[in-house]
Amino acid sequence: MPVKPESQGMCSARLARIDRFLAERYVDSGKLPCALLQVARGGQLVHQSVLGKASLETGAPLAEDSIVRIYSMTKPITSVAFMMLVEEGRVALDDPVHRFIPSWRHLGVYVGGGGGLPGTPPGWLTRPTAAPMRMIDLLRHTSGLTYGFQNRTNVDAAYRANTIDTFARSDGLQGFVDALAEVPLEFSPGTAWNYSVSTDVLGYLVQAISGQPFEQFLRSHIFEPLGMHDTAFFVEESKAARLAQCYVSSPEGKLVPAQLGSFREPPSVPSGGGGLVSTAADYMRFCECLRRGGELDGTRLLGPKTLALMRTNHLPGGKDLADVSLSMFTEATYRGVGFGLGFAMTTDVAKTQIAGSPGEYWWGGAASTAFWIDPVEDLCVVFLTQFLPSTLYPIRRELRTMINAAVIGSKA
Repeated sequence: MPVKPESQGMCSARLARIDRFLAERYVDSGKLPCALLQVARGGQLVHQSVLGKASLETGAPLAEDSIVRIYSMTKPITSVAFMMLVEEGRVALDDPVHRFIPSWRHLGVYVGGGGGLPGTPPGWLTRPTAAPMRMIDLLRHTSGLTYGFQNRTNVDAAYRANTIDTFARSDGLQGFVDALAEVPLEFSPGTAWNYSVSTDVLGYLVQAISGQPFEQFLRSHIFEPLGMHDTAFFVEESKAARLAQCYVSSPEGKLVPAQLGSFREPPSVPSGGGGLVSTAADYMRFCECLRRGGELDGTRLLGPKTLALMRTNHLPGGKDLADVSLSMFTEATYRGVGFGLGFAMTTDVAKTQIAGSPGEYWWGGAASTAFWIDPVEDLCVVFLTQFLPSTLYPIRRELRTMINAAVIGSKA
């Protein structure tokens, strides 16, 4: 149960108006099916909202323990898993990716050809990369890889034509990285930022380097130690009734069920970039572990210095996402925002035009979910809903404004 907000320097009245805002603007109006918000300060839960329906078809209400698709909020978890292996000395950030994926040694940068159709060299015209793709490029999305759904270039089109999509393949993580070996890069690694399948590749590397199946590594090294019992790549039958439905808006403006992954059976390609389901309580435990420098309740995933490195801006030249991004996608539109090793962070509060703190870090998921951690204010926030796409409403910016406005003093 939440503690009195004032005991942690938060304002009850200002937090309460967030519930009214979510209900009136989004849930009751039919824009979103549901909303689950948790706000914690100093490790104490100070506010929780549970609004709307887990299923509009059955009328089942959203519950505190409802399971949702977190999509790209999987990425920070995969990044932490990879950094655990870095800490063990089994891989380094400046290692070339081809050390563990030899077929990628001669990947070139797209110049022309292909025409959006399946093909391999000599159908593609490419040039050599200026430098090899390194592990850090995967963590910060400067790898030259992309996503097929961006619909921007011939390389994107080739991803679609070659089914380079973890939700659509049946040949495992090995088949996924083998397919990527047949398509050129969009740019030379380290020269630009592009939201991509990079974190899915990290999942493959966690498996290859550790010698454990990726899903097993996450379970044994992160989920079980942290007590994240409802976080997995699929929902078991015994928990099926708790899985909330995901929705899109129909041409008529009504919410209809979305079809992007069933999440009801083990996937052939466990997606380190977007394949997990979780609950608010589970993801809050992950956030609290990060806020505390990599440790929670006696379980340490990472050392504080490693986590500090992860939440430092690693974009080329220390620039903003808005300056180096090729894909104007979700959070990538922000100024005053850098990108570290698995998530974005605020580098200049004034440029973001949102009240916050320097070093605040976060990311979100395709179904409009989000989390952020403010190390200055010791604040962790988890927001869950189930609506695609995440770009339609500015709810993440609105929530950050309203929650930061509720910080009125120092925590106890």
